[in-house]
Amino acid sequence: MLDRVIDTAPMSTDHEESSCSGLLAGFGSAMRRNRKIIVALQWSVVVLYLCLLIGPVLLPIPPRDAHVYNNLRLFAQFLFWGIWWPFVMVGTMSLGRVWCGVFCPEGSLTEFASRHGQGRAIPHWMRWGGWPLIAFIFTTVFGQLIGVYKYPTAALLILGGSSAAAITVGYLYGREKRVWCRYLCPANGVFSLLAKIAPLHFHVDQQAWKRNTLRQPIVNCAPLIDIRHMKSASACHACGRCSDYKGAVTLAARWPAAEIIGSSADDVKTQEALTLLFGIVGIATAALLWSSSSHFNQLKSALANWLIEHDSFALLQALLQDNAPWWLLTHYPAANDVFSWLDGLCILIFLLGGGAAVGLALLATVRLGAWVANHPGLSWQRLSLSLVPLAGAGLFLGLSMLTLAHLKAERIPLEWVPPVRIALLAAGSGFSAYLLWKLTAIGVPLRRACAFAVGLLPIVLIDAIWIEAFFF
Repeated sequence: MLDRVIDTAPMSTDHEESSCSGLLAGFGSAMRRNRKIIVALQWSVVVLYLCLLIGPVLLPIPPRDAHVYNNLRLFAQFLFWGIWWPFVMVGTMSLGRVWCGVFCPEGSLTEFASRHGQGRAIPHWMRWGGWPLIAFIFTTVFGQLIGVYKYPTAALLILGGSSAAAITVGYLYGREKRVWCRYLCPANGVFSLLAKIAPLHFHVDQQAWKRNTLRQPIVNCAPLIDIRHMKSASACHACGRCSDYKGAVTLAARWPAAEIIGSSADDVKTQEALTLLFGIVGIATAALLWSSSSHFNQLKSALANWLIEHDSFALLQALLQDNAPWWLLTHYPAANDVFSWLDGLCILIFLLGGGAAVGLALLATVRLGAWVANHPGLSWQRLSLSLVPLAGAGLFLGLSMLTLAHLKAERIPLEWVPPVRIALLAAGSGFSAYLLWKLTAIGVPLRRACAFAVGLLPIVLIDAIWIEAFFF
């Protein structure tokens, strides 16, 4: 099926296609040959990462007239959350998991620790596929409670804690492997989903692999992939180490919809679908929007009023206290930014409750669409992948709100933002609708039409959430 998808994709002339393919394959080969340059780049990123993570903690709160270009704390905040993470998402959707394989400091650190560590066998419990989703929800929610986007101490606790865990896991398990990245990294589930629509990937020609019977040194695949049978870009870190191996692995272009449309029901795991519906769309969207949402203030007022109506004055008074430590709730009196226990409780309700509500709504409609289609090749897990482009667009739009907040503080004109937001939502929605139409192209035509109509409901719901946040 994958070959049919690629054959029907828009193509240029044969000469242009061959030239482009050769250029990409050559670039992949260059990545393999120049491994030392990539390693040097990785360690340069590690040094920059540690400087921007630790340095701002030692500095005072920026004065009101401070700017991104003259204050390290603001610069690090802008670089981490305003540039780094939004464009890591874009890069993953465009180039696959190059961030993971070439730039990520945690990947470099955990592999280095594994090279010099104890080399233990990976325990069975660690291989459970649900850990990345749990880790993603925990770090996302905890980060909002302690102000990870605004304060370097919070960023050090979240990011530094994650890096320390990556080093520990690397030291204990595997040998020159990225066990942390494969099984426990909070962002692993997000990156694996977004990479499915990347137009670049390392393609494995299994027939060429079989024909090549020459003995060659085994490639050290750090993320523990069976390269010979690799069909998806989800787990591949695009590091280039396996390029040209057995004359079967090449960096190549593909139609961005090819992997999702060419998948089978057995290819998509339940954990992937739940990470998409509850993690990326549900919890992450709530985390990015709660601070600017009128619904959050309404929730806080409603909870306080409910306690008053039920004569729970002592409990309300306790919840209104703002004596929580900074590592539990945001507590920075010098910046006039202190959360009460009521704030923390409402954030938890909004993120977990709201994220779960959105996730359940998406799950219900996706399952209904698969039930209407009534075809063994279209499971609800596979159908849910149609939402990947829109989910990726939503992540970028939400994270870029932090970028725009910094630009606004620098008094940079932002009149161009609304039409760009509309264009990005339209592009993500259109791509998701296209995937939905292709995925439902099975079975009885009437069922296909009905399944497609039902499948549009999650797209409409996600669009409605972002449109309300941006324009109402």
